Parts: sequence; structure tokens; C-alpha cells
Amino acid sequence: MKKQLFGLAVSCIASLGLMGLASAQQVTGVLGSPSATTTISGKQLPPPDPKFGGVIKDRASESTAWWPPRVVPPKRAPNVLLIMTDDDGFGSPSTFGGVIPTPALDRIAKSGLRYTNFHSTSLCSPTRAALITGRNHHSVGFGVVGEIATGFPGYDSIIPIEKGTIGTILRDNGYATSWFGKDHNTPFFANSQAGPFEQWPNGMGFEYFYGFVGGDASQWQPNLFRNTTPIFPFQGNPGWNLQTAMADEAIQYMRQSKALAPEKPFFVYYVPGATHAPHHPTPEWIDKISAMHLFDDGWEKLRETIFANQKRLGIMPANAQLTPWPDGQDIYNGAKLPRWDSLSWEEKKLFIKQAEVYAAYQAYADNEIGRVIQAVEDIGQLDNTLIIYISGDNGASAEGMVNGTPNEFTTFNGIAVPVKDQFLWYEFWGSDRTFPHYSAAWAWAFDTPFKWMKQVPSHFGGTAQGMAISWPGHIGDPGGIRRQFHHVIDIVPTILEATGIPAPQTINGVKQLPIEGTSLAYTWNKASANAPTKHTTQYFEMLGNRAIYHDGWVAATTPVTLPWELSTKPPPDVITGYRWELYNVMDDPTQNNDLAAKMPDKLKQMQNIFYLEAAKYNVLPLDNTTLARWNAPKPSLTAGRTEFTYSGTLANVPGSTAPHILNKSYTITAQVTIPAGGAEGMIVTQGGRFGGYGLFLSKGELGIGRGKVVFLYNLLDLKRTIWEGPELSPGKHTIVFDFKSAEPGLGKGGTGVLSVDGKEVARNSMPNSTPITFAEDETFDVGLDTRTGVAMIEYRYDSPFKFTGTIDKLTFKLEPEQHAAAASGTAKNAQKR
Repeated sequence: MKKQLFGLAVSCIASLGLMGLASAQQVTGVLGSPSATTTISGKQLPPPDPKFGGVIKDRASESTAWWPPRVVPPKRAPNVLLIMTDDDGFGSPSTFGGVIPTPALDRIAKSGLRYTNFHSTSLCSPTRAALITGRNHHSVGFGVVGEIATGFPGYDSIIPIEKGTIGTILRDNGYATSWFGKDHNTPFFANSQAGPFEQWPNGMGFEYFYGFVGGDASQWQPNLFRNTTPIFPFQGNPGWNLQTAMADEAIQYMRQSKALAPEKPFFVYYVPGATHAPHHPTPEWIDKISAMHLFDDGWEKLRETIFANQKRLGIMPANAQLTPWPDGQDIYNGAKLPRWDSLSWEEKKLFIKQAEVYAAYQAYADNEIGRVIQAVEDIGQLDNTLIIYISGDNGASAEGMVNGTPNEFTTFNGIAVPVKDQFLWYEFWGSDRTFPHYSAAWAWAFDTPFKWMKQVPSHFGGTAQGMAISWPGHIGDPGGIRRQFHHVIDIVPTILEATGIPAPQTINGVKQLPIEGTSLAYTWNKASANAPTKHTTQYFEMLGNRAIYHDGWVAATTPVTLPWELSTKPPPDVITGYRWELYNVMDDPTQNNDLAAKMPDKLKQMQNIFYLEAAKYNVLPLDNTTLARWNAPKPSLTAGRTEFTYSGTLANVPGSTAPHILNKSYTITAQVTIPAGGAEGMIVTQGGRFGGYGLFLSKGELGIGRGKVVFLYNLLDLKRTIWEGPELSPGKHTIVFDFKSAEPGLGKGGTGVLSVDGKEVARNSMPNSTPITFAEDETFDVGLDTRTGVAMIEYRYDSPFKFTGTIDKLTFKLEPEQHAAAASGTAKNAQKR
């Protein structure tokens, strides 16, 4: 019998078709037995089913059973914990010279290596697409964030099927794969419950997903999913915060995985929304950081402190120079941020608060990451786990504008909130009453020693990310520093080399195109500490701004727009309207000394290389528009529709699938049935505390005023306009809200009329409306409100505020959008109601 089984095992090696060379196959147990496992060649994913290797006769008693072997990774393949935070500047964490304590990142650096010349794409979802595919962001459809996708291969926010993700590769080679945190790679036109789900995490090879979909989310009331199902653990749970909940979820996942399948390695992709706005730490962390007084001396002194730390720690070499502060020098194309000494006492007080809350958020997030890392040790897996911790997916963010903001969506709608008005939110900055972001000047400081910040790919302030990698027993220089140039596309090949898994030739029958990154594993030995980089050429491009790295040189355009302004001005010609700079970053690692005027031939050579790379990786056509791309038509379930009809309840619909009422006239008609005793609750809403609208029946107080018809328009938490109607008696009623836009253009006002049963009950005018977007982490809901409420004081309610009557029919009728004029100053001086 043993001889027969051995023969079956040998014949199966050929018949399985799983390996290029039979000798490379690793088999545990006897093939055909229930406990047998095998590795695969990895060339074809998923692997083909093996041929039955047993014997089938008329009777089972005369036949030989045979089980297909379970696919496993190569022996000694490690677990992988891939961590990346959000919007952290290079000089922000203590590990890379910053003043904000990040002991978890310190821990990985001490046991492994710190990389000081590692780069992102300069923007969120492009970096994340490059990270999980090992290809350049334009190669996988993410030349920009998905919200401003356009119909070109490099910009459509669709990862091609011929460029599969690391999740798919590891899953099909026997790993347990999971994704925790931010998903900014599902096309926004496919992010509803209607799918399709191929480009949700579960469709990209991650068997388990716990996180939010989109660019940002409240950490107190996030748009949270478990796989593709929305969940609401924060409801009725005061003090709940996603940072802690996500760590709890990841820890439980790893413990369960190892308890049920001890030999099966896990791949955990852990990507919290921190420190992208909103900055939402817990009060305890705000108190802890505030007591340290880290920012009392202002942003210029902070840069000096960080740079001195970087020199002391060896993060920056001795020849590195601190780039100057931007106050109008020509090298910054007129960019100007205020000097700290020029500020009033009031301004300093607000800006210090903004920085302290941000720092508390980073320290809090690192603490929760530390809990995840400690859990790996607690389950006995630390020595068998490759941990990669990337601090940020781009440089620090300037999206709070010059003054900062209590609500990030004011920035996205082009509205600057005056400092004096921000003090309305000062005492609860960072709580669920705010969606806060700091001043752009802090972003420049947190990117020390470099110029610029997030959105700017031409300068290291936009792309330099501190990274630490640990793998006990495999990294030969614990605590070492590596200065080789590398990029996020290098992470996938690094993981593949560490696990012994090859890049596949096909996935689901589709031929795969080559991975474009270079493994970092060659840097892990002490002898290779100063080895030349193997990543010799890398282009950068975002929003028309661009650069090329090649053999220690960087040619870069000077930014023509400012990341802290949402400009409606036409940009210059994308090819001829930019000045170029040139740097020898081997001698000048901070891009401080522009050599373009001295070396025009070298500059021309570098420019030529950029355009060769651009043609190779789908960077063309270059496009430096922003607002136009945001508002450009895109595929969606609502495209071309002017009428929408609903009944009953409908929850958690993303804005991309909701009736789009911005910058147009519209009519909302609700046919409802009120039961005996009256009713209350939300009929329809989109958005929430930080911008949106709601049509509802009031809750009342102590039974007084219950059931009044209300339409409320919340202009970015700056002003609320209310239309009030009568209480509805039992029976059937028709409620109509009709809004007529006053004139063409973004953010223009108009007049709204609220009618009940054919009778006008309220008429009100708004001077301005929301020009670009409602709060993006909120949803469209019918019959309830799943997150924050649009009301604040007057007609306030608590979610989910379910409608206690019956919605028989709800109809939206939309007029064409009016584009004639640019966005106005909107609600600049609006007062809160």
C-alpha cells in the first residue's frame, strides 16, 4: 500500500501541473491523504485543480480515495504585517527626528532598519495602488485620487486585471489575507452596495476587510464596513474610536487565524486613517500631548529642532542643509506662509491647539499600532513576521489652508474660515463636533528638512516617507540606517522575495504584466549598508507637477499652484508653463541647491528621461486641472438620470450613488402615511454635521412640537437654513421641497419653497449653497440617518432617527447643473445656527 501511495505521489507531481520543476515542489505528508499539503509554482493563479490520483472501481471497497493537497506557502515563509499611516510628514515621528512620540515605529527601527530615502507618489490613493500592486500609480489607473478620475488608462481609478495585487498573490499561495483601515482604491462609482465588488478589498485578494471606503472618515462615526456590509458599532457606544476598534479587530483576527491554523502564515495590511484629517484622537491623548508643550515656539523653531534631531540620529547626513522657509522667494514660485513672529496671540493659540491635536492623533495611532505589534509577539510570531511600517502615504497635508479649519470640507469647497470664527470650536477641537485640520504652515514644518508637502511630487516634502522594516534573524544590522533610493512600488517585490513566492504569469487566466518595483532585500545585510541603490530611475507626476530621479539626480518642476488653495484660475500650459529645477541629491539630499541654470544639458537629459518614462507608464496625457476634473462626468449608477424614486427605507448609500443636488434646481416630493399618534424621524438626508441636508419630521421636546415638517440645509457647519412646516396629522400627506437656483455657477444660492398637501408653508432664500461636495464620509439615507445629524441646536436629533411613519413614495427631480460662473466666496462670513 505504501508503495502504491508513493507511486501516486510521484505521478501526481507531474499531473498536478503546479510546479515548473517537480524538484521545487514542497510536499508535506503523502499526496492523496487528507493531511497532505503542497506548494505551487505560483505561475498560474489560482492553481489548476489536480487530476484525481486515486483508483475508481465499481465498488468503493475496491477503490482508492484521493484528496487534493492543500496549497501552502514555501516552508519558513514569514507572516507579513504591512503598516502604513496617512498624511505623516517625514519629520513628524520621533523615529525620523520629529518631536511626536512614536514608540511603535521606534521599536521596529531598533530591531530592524530605518530607510531615509524612501518615497511615495505624493497623494493618498495613488500611493496605495502602487503599494499593493508593485507597479507605478499611473500603470494601475491611479494617476490621481479616484475622486478626480478621468477616462484615460492612467487616470480612471481602475486597477487593471493584468496587474494583480499582493493580496491575490499571497492568498492563492496559501496565506490568510486581510485588510484593516482605509480603502481608497475602490472606484467611487463602484462603492455602493450594488457593487460591482471586484475592486473592493475582498475582490482584490483580501479575504477579510474591516475599514472604511474613501479618502477620509470620522474616527467617531466612520462609514465602516465588514467586508462589503456596513456596520455601526459606534451607535449607542460613547467614546468608541476607530483607531482602537481597528487594532482590536486586527488582534482578534491574528489570534483566531493562528489558533485555527497555526502553520498558515498571515498577511495583514494595516492602514489606519491617521493622520489624515479629521484629526480625532481621544481626549486622554490630547491632554497627554498638550502637557508636553511641543509647539509653543512655532513652526520655524520646530523645523530647527527636527533638523537638529535628524543630524544627531543620522537620519540626515552631515552635508544636508535645511531648506529655507517659504515667504515669497522665487525658488518657491511665490509661495508664502506666515512667519510665527508675525502672528497675533489669538492666532498662535489656535495654531498650537491644531498642532497638539494632530500630534495626539499620531501618537494615539502609533500606540494602537504598537498594540498590534505586541499581539504578534504575544502569539509567539514576532520572530517569524516581516513587519514593514511606512510613516505616511505622502507628505504632511496642507489641506487645512493657511488658517487651518474645524471642518476639512470647507477646504474642499474653497472656503477659508477666519481664525476668530474657529474659536467657536476651540474647546472641543478633535472631538466628534469637529472634522479638523491644522494650518498649512505646520505641514511645511512636519516635512522638515524638505520643501513642499502632500500633492507635490516634484519635491521630497511631498514624497519622502520614513520607513522601518524588521524581520528578526534575517536583517543583519539591527538599528541600522539605509539611504538607498526606493519607492512604494518596491514593497511587493520585497514581500515576494521574503516569502519565496514568485510573481505569477497569469491570474484568473489573464496574463500578468511585469511588476515594476525592485526588492529592498539586498539592503538587509550590514555589508550592503552602503551598496548602490538598485532602483535607479523613478518618475513622479501629480496634477501636472512632475519630476524624474535617475542615478542620484532629480529634475523637477516648480509648482505653479499652491496645495493650500483651491484655485479656480485656469492653470498654465501643462507642458510649457512650468520652470524646471535640477538637483544632485547624492550631494544635496534636501534639494536645496538648484543647478538648472548651471547645467542646462544635464537638465535636458533628465527631462528627456521623464518623457520616456511617462510614455512607458501611462502618465500621458498630462493634465494640471483640479476643480474641472472633480466636476467632470464619470461612470456611475446615477449618470444621466434626472428622476429618482424610493420607498420604505434605504441606508448607507454613498454620495456617488445619490441624487446630485449641487449647483442646480431640484424638487423633492415625499408621499407619507402618518400613523395614529403622529410620527417623527428622517425622511431623506445626505451628509451630516459637517454639511448636507435633511427632510424630516421633528422630534420635539417633552411631546411639544413633535411631527413638524422640517427641511434643513447645512452649509458646511457654518450656517444652517431651515424651512419649517406644521405638525402632520394621522393619514396620508404629500410634502414638497422645491429649490430654484438663482443663477449659474458653483456655490450660488437660490430660493426654496416647502409645501404640504399643495399649500406653501415656508419660503426661504440662501445666498450660497455647497459648491463642490458634501461631507464625503457621510451617506444618503431614506427613512433614517445612519451617522451624524444635519441639525445642531434647533431641531437637533440623535441618529439613527428612524421615521416612524411610512414612506410610500419619495421622488427627486433634478434640473441640469449650471456651470457658468466660478465658485464664489460662499460662506466665508457665515454664522453658525
